[in-house]
Amino acid sequence: MLSAPSQSTQPPGSLPTRTPAPTTLPSLEGLDLRCYYHSARTGGDFFDALILGPHVVFLLTDIAGKRDSAHTIASATQDTFRQRAPQLFGTPGANLTNAISILAHDINQTLTTACPGVCFSPTFLGCYDLNLGVLTYINAGGQPAIFSDSDGTRILTHACMPLGLFALLTYEPAFQAFEPGARLLLLTKGVIEVGSSSRLPLSPDRFAHFLDDHLRKNPRSSAHDLCTAVLGQANQYARTSWQSLKKLLFGKSERIDDRTAVVLARPHRPT
Repeated sequence: MLSAPSQSTQPPGSLPTRTPAPTTLPSLEGLDLRCYYHSARTGGDFFDALILGPHVVFLLTDIAGKRDSAHTIASATQDTFRQRAPQLFGTPGANLTNAISILAHDINQTLTTACPGVCFSPTFLGCYDLNLGVLTYINAGGQPAIFSDSDGTRILTHACMPLGLFALLTYEPAFQAFEPGARLLLLTKGVIEVGSSSRLPLSPDRFAHFLDDHLRKNPRSSAHDLCTAVLGQANQYARTSWQSLKKLLFGKSERIDDRTAVVLARPHRPT
Protein backbone atom coordinates (compact mmCIF):
# COMPACT_ATOMS: atom_id res chain seq x y z
CA MET A 1 0.00 0.00 0.00
CA LEU A 2 1.18 3.52 -0.69
CA SER A 3 2.50 5.41 2.32
CA ALA A 4 1.56 9.00 3.09
CA PRO A 5 4.18 11.75 2.89
CA SER A 6 5.53 12.74 6.27
CA GLN A 7 5.06 16.50 5.92
CA SER A 8 1.88 18.02 7.34
CA THR A 9 -0.60 20.21 5.51
CA GLN A 10 0.22 23.93 5.94
CA PRO A 11 -0.30 27.05 3.84
CA PRO A 12 2.14 26.91 0.93
CA GLY A 13 3.52 30.32 1.83
CA SER A 14 5.20 28.79 4.89
CA LEU A 15 6.47 25.65 3.13
CA PRO A 16 9.23 25.05 0.60
CA THR A 17 8.07 23.90 -2.79
CA ARG A 18 6.87 20.30 -2.67
CA THR A 19 6.16 17.71 -5.33
CA PRO A 20 3.52 14.98 -4.86
CA ALA A 21 4.78 11.47 -4.21
CA PRO A 22 4.50 9.12 -7.21
CA THR A 23 1.52 6.82 -7.57
CA THR A 24 2.29 3.12 -7.98
CA LEU A 25 -0.42 0.51 -8.37
CA PRO A 26 -0.05 -3.24 -8.90
CA SER A 27 -2.00 -5.07 -11.56
CA LEU A 28 -5.59 -5.53 -10.46
CA GLU A 29 -7.92 -8.41 -11.17
CA GLY A 30 -11.14 -6.87 -12.42
CA LEU A 31 -9.89 -3.39 -13.30
CA ASP A 32 -7.34 -1.92 -15.71
CA LEU A 33 -6.49 1.59 -14.43
CA ARG A 34 -3.93 3.85 -16.07
CA CYS A 35 -3.00 7.53 -15.93
CA TYR A 36 -0.74 9.24 -18.46
CA TYR A 37 0.61 12.78 -18.42
CA HIS A 38 1.96 14.62 -21.43
CA SER A 39 4.42 17.53 -20.92
CA ALA A 40 6.89 18.31 -18.16
CA ARG A 41 4.15 18.81 -15.56
CA THR A 42 4.09 22.59 -16.04
CA GLY A 43 0.74 23.02 -14.32
CA GLY A 44 -1.46 21.50 -11.68
CA ASP A 45 -2.72 18.21 -13.14
CA PHE A 46 -2.53 15.58 -10.40
CA PHE A 47 -3.67 11.96 -10.13
CA ASP A 48 -3.48 9.60 -7.17
CA ALA A 49 -5.03 6.23 -6.27
CA LEU A 50 -5.15 3.75 -3.39
CA ILE A 51 -6.23 0.12 -3.19
CA LEU A 52 -8.26 -0.42 -0.02
CA GLY A 53 -9.55 -3.98 0.13
CA PRO A 54 -12.11 -4.38 -2.69
CA HIS A 55 -12.13 -0.62 -3.32
CA VAL A 56 -9.94 1.40 -5.68
CA VAL A 57 -10.16 5.04 -4.59
CA PHE A 58 -8.72 7.69 -6.89
CA LEU A 59 -8.82 11.36 -7.79
CA LEU A 60 -7.90 13.44 -10.81
CA THR A 61 -7.64 17.17 -10.23
CA ASP A 62 -6.47 20.21 -12.15
CA ILE A 63 -5.24 22.84 -9.68
CA ALA A 64 -5.09 26.36 -11.05
CA GLY A 65 -1.86 28.32 -10.76
CA LYS A 66 1.80 28.12 -11.65
CA ARG A 67 3.78 24.92 -11.33
CA ASP A 68 5.48 25.41 -7.96
CA SER A 69 2.40 26.61 -6.09
CA ALA A 70 0.13 24.07 -7.80
CA HIS A 71 2.46 21.18 -6.96
CA THR A 72 2.76 22.30 -3.34
CA ILE A 73 -1.04 22.43 -3.04
CA ALA A 74 -1.26 19.04 -4.79
CA SER A 75 1.11 17.62 -2.17
CA ALA A 76 -1.16 18.90 0.61
CA THR A 77 -4.14 17.39 -1.21
CA GLN A 78 -2.30 14.07 -1.47
CA ASP A 79 -1.61 14.14 2.28
CA THR A 80 -5.32 14.50 2.98
CA PHE A 81 -6.31 11.91 0.39
CA ARG A 82 -3.87 9.28 1.67
CA GLN A 83 -4.73 9.89 5.29
CA ARG A 84 -8.52 10.02 5.02
CA ALA A 85 -9.27 7.46 2.29
CA PRO A 86 -8.09 4.45 4.36
CA GLN A 87 -10.12 5.67 7.32
CA LEU A 88 -13.28 6.07 5.24
CA PHE A 89 -13.05 3.15 2.78
CA GLY A 90 -10.77 0.68 4.53
CA THR A 91 -13.31 -0.93 6.86
CA PRO A 92 -15.67 -3.77 5.85
CA GLY A 93 -19.16 -2.58 5.04
CA ALA A 94 -18.15 1.04 4.52
CA ASN A 95 -20.96 3.25 3.24
CA LEU A 96 -19.43 4.37 -0.05
CA THR A 97 -21.89 7.21 -0.61
CA ASN A 98 -21.13 8.80 2.74
CA ALA A 99 -17.42 8.03 2.50
CA ILE A 100 -16.86 9.71 -0.85
CA SER A 101 -18.92 12.75 0.16
CA ILE A 102 -16.83 13.16 3.32
CA LEU A 103 -13.60 12.68 1.38
CA ALA A 104 -14.63 15.36 -1.12
CA HIS A 105 -15.44 17.71 1.77
CA ASP A 106 -12.06 17.08 3.43
CA ILE A 107 -10.10 17.57 0.21
CA ASN A 108 -12.05 20.74 -0.47
CA GLN A 109 -11.14 22.00 3.00
CA THR A 110 -7.48 21.34 2.25
CA LEU A 111 -7.65 23.22 -1.03
CA THR A 112 -9.39 26.22 0.49
CA THR A 113 -6.91 26.47 3.38
CA ALA A 114 -3.68 25.56 1.53
CA CYS A 115 -4.04 28.51 -0.83
CA PRO A 116 -4.14 32.18 0.25
CA GLY A 117 -6.84 32.91 -2.34
CA VAL A 118 -9.31 30.99 -4.48
CA CYS A 119 -7.93 27.63 -5.59
CA PHE A 120 -10.09 26.64 -8.58
CA SER A 121 -9.68 22.86 -8.85
CA PRO A 122 -12.01 20.80 -11.05
CA THR A 123 -11.75 17.32 -9.54
CA PHE A 124 -13.04 13.83 -10.33
CA LEU A 125 -13.12 11.66 -7.22
CA GLY A 126 -14.11 8.00 -7.52
CA CYS A 127 -14.34 4.68 -5.72
CA TYR A 128 -14.53 1.56 -7.86
CA ASP A 129 -15.86 -1.59 -6.20
CA LEU A 130 -13.93 -4.55 -7.62
CA ASN A 131 -16.54 -7.06 -6.42
CA LEU A 132 -19.58 -5.28 -7.84
CA GLY A 133 -18.09 -3.50 -10.83
CA VAL A 134 -19.70 -0.22 -9.76
CA LEU A 135 -18.12 3.23 -9.64
CA THR A 136 -19.27 5.73 -7.02
CA TYR A 137 -18.04 9.18 -8.06
CA ILE A 138 -18.19 12.92 -7.61
CA ASN A 139 -17.41 15.09 -10.62
CA ALA A 140 -16.72 18.45 -9.01
CA GLY A 141 -16.28 20.93 -11.82
CA GLY A 142 -17.29 18.88 -14.82
CA GLN A 143 -14.01 17.14 -15.69
CA PRO A 144 -14.76 15.47 -19.04
CA ALA A 145 -15.88 11.91 -18.23
CA ILE A 146 -16.60 9.77 -21.30
CA PHE A 147 -18.11 6.33 -20.75
CA SER A 148 -18.41 3.48 -23.24
CA ASP A 149 -20.23 0.15 -22.95
CA SER A 150 -22.63 -1.97 -25.03
CA ASP A 151 -25.18 0.89 -24.99
CA GLY A 152 -22.76 3.20 -26.76
CA THR A 153 -20.38 6.02 -25.89
CA ARG A 154 -21.62 9.03 -23.95
CA ILE A 155 -20.51 11.83 -21.65
CA LEU A 156 -21.43 11.43 -17.99
CA THR A 157 -23.19 14.71 -17.25
CA HIS A 158 -23.61 14.55 -13.47
CA ALA A 159 -21.43 17.37 -12.13
CA CYS A 160 -21.31 19.82 -9.24
CA MET A 161 -19.29 22.85 -8.09
CA PRO A 162 -15.48 22.63 -8.44
CA LEU A 163 -13.39 22.08 -5.35
CA GLY A 164 -11.33 24.89 -3.88
CA LEU A 165 -13.91 27.67 -4.11
CA PHE A 166 -16.17 27.53 -1.05
CA ALA A 167 -15.38 25.73 2.19
CA LEU A 168 -18.94 24.81 3.23
CA LEU A 169 -20.19 23.10 0.08
CA THR A 170 -21.53 19.53 0.17
CA TYR A 171 -21.13 17.06 -2.69
CA GLU A 172 -23.62 14.47 -3.90
CA PRO A 173 -22.18 11.34 -5.53
CA ALA A 174 -23.42 9.50 -8.61
CA PHE A 175 -23.05 5.86 -9.67
CA GLN A 176 -22.04 4.03 -12.83
CA ALA A 177 -22.11 0.26 -13.34
CA PHE A 178 -19.34 -1.28 -15.47
CA GLU A 179 -20.23 -4.33 -17.54
CA PRO A 180 -17.29 -6.42 -18.82
CA GLY A 181 -15.58 -4.41 -21.53
CA ALA A 182 -16.81 -1.01 -20.28
CA ARG A 183 -14.37 1.92 -20.22
CA LEU A 184 -14.29 5.33 -18.61
CA LEU A 185 -12.04 8.06 -20.04
CA LEU A 186 -11.21 11.12 -17.91
CA LEU A 187 -9.49 14.18 -19.38
CA THR A 188 -8.15 17.45 -18.05
CA LYS A 189 -8.72 20.80 -19.73
CA GLY A 190 -5.25 20.76 -21.29
CA VAL A 191 -6.51 17.97 -23.55
CA ILE A 192 -9.92 19.30 -24.52
CA GLU A 193 -8.71 22.89 -24.93
CA VAL A 194 -5.78 21.98 -27.14
CA GLY A 195 -5.70 24.03 -30.32
CA SER A 196 -3.76 26.67 -32.17
CA SER A 197 -4.19 30.11 -33.65
CA SER A 198 -5.75 28.54 -36.74
CA ARG A 199 -7.80 25.80 -35.05
CA LEU A 200 -10.62 25.79 -32.56
CA PRO A 201 -10.11 23.82 -29.34
CA LEU A 202 -11.23 20.23 -29.23
CA SER A 203 -14.23 19.27 -27.10
CA PRO A 204 -15.48 16.32 -25.02
CA ASP A 205 -17.84 15.44 -27.88
CA ARG A 206 -14.92 15.12 -30.29
CA PHE A 207 -13.16 12.77 -27.91
CA ALA A 208 -16.36 10.78 -27.39
CA HIS A 209 -16.51 10.21 -31.17
CA PHE A 210 -12.81 9.37 -31.22
CA LEU A 211 -13.20 6.86 -28.38
CA ASP A 212 -16.22 5.26 -30.03
CA ASP A 213 -14.40 4.89 -33.35
CA HIS A 214 -11.23 3.59 -31.69
CA LEU A 215 -13.11 0.93 -29.72
CA ARG A 216 -15.03 -0.24 -32.78
CA LYS A 217 -11.71 -0.84 -34.53
CA ASN A 218 -9.88 -2.10 -31.42
CA PRO A 219 -12.53 -3.61 -29.11
CA ARG A 220 -10.00 -5.06 -26.67
CA SER A 221 -7.77 -2.00 -26.27
CA SER A 222 -6.16 -1.79 -22.86
CA ALA A 223 -6.25 1.28 -20.63
CA HIS A 224 -2.64 1.94 -21.66
CA ASP A 225 -3.57 1.79 -25.35
CA LEU A 226 -6.47 4.20 -24.90
CA CYS A 227 -4.46 6.75 -22.93
CA THR A 228 -1.73 6.67 -25.56
CA ALA A 229 -4.21 7.00 -28.44
CA VAL A 230 -6.13 9.87 -26.86
CA LEU A 231 -3.06 11.92 -25.97
CA GLY A 232 -1.60 11.17 -29.38
CA GLN A 233 -4.76 12.55 -30.97
CA ALA A 234 -4.52 15.73 -28.89
CA ASN A 235 -0.83 16.20 -29.65
CA GLN A 236 -1.37 15.70 -33.36
CA TYR A 237 -4.19 18.25 -33.38
CA ALA A 238 -2.03 20.80 -31.56
CA ARG A 239 0.89 20.44 -33.94
CA THR A 240 1.05 23.14 -36.64
CA SER A 241 3.50 23.89 -39.41
CA TRP A 242 4.52 27.12 -37.62
CA GLN A 243 5.30 25.26 -34.41
CA SER A 244 7.42 22.76 -36.35
CA LEU A 245 9.27 25.59 -38.13
CA LYS A 246 9.79 27.47 -34.85
CA LYS A 247 11.29 24.37 -33.24
CA LEU A 248 13.56 23.85 -36.25
CA LEU A 249 14.78 27.46 -36.31
CA PHE A 250 15.06 28.23 -32.60
CA GLY A 251 15.56 24.78 -31.12
CA LYS A 252 12.54 24.93 -28.84
CA SER A 253 8.78 24.95 -28.96
CA GLU A 254 6.16 26.76 -26.94
CA ARG A 255 5.36 25.53 -23.46
CA ILE A 256 2.21 23.46 -23.44
CA ASP A 257 -0.33 22.98 -20.71
CA ASP A 258 -0.51 19.71 -18.82
CA ARG A 259 -2.46 17.09 -20.74
CA THR A 260 -3.65 14.15 -18.70
CA ALA A 261 -5.76 11.12 -19.58
CA VAL A 262 -7.04 8.49 -17.14
CA VAL A 263 -8.76 5.28 -18.25
CA LEU A 264 -10.66 2.78 -16.12
CA ALA A 265 -11.45 -0.40 -18.00
CA ARG A 266 -13.28 -3.49 -16.79
CA PRO A 267 -11.69 -6.40 -18.68
CA HIS A 268 -13.73 -8.53 -21.03
CA ARG A 269 -14.68 -11.98 -19.81
CA PRO A 270 -12.32 -14.67 -21.09
CA THR A 271 -13.54 -16.31 -24.27
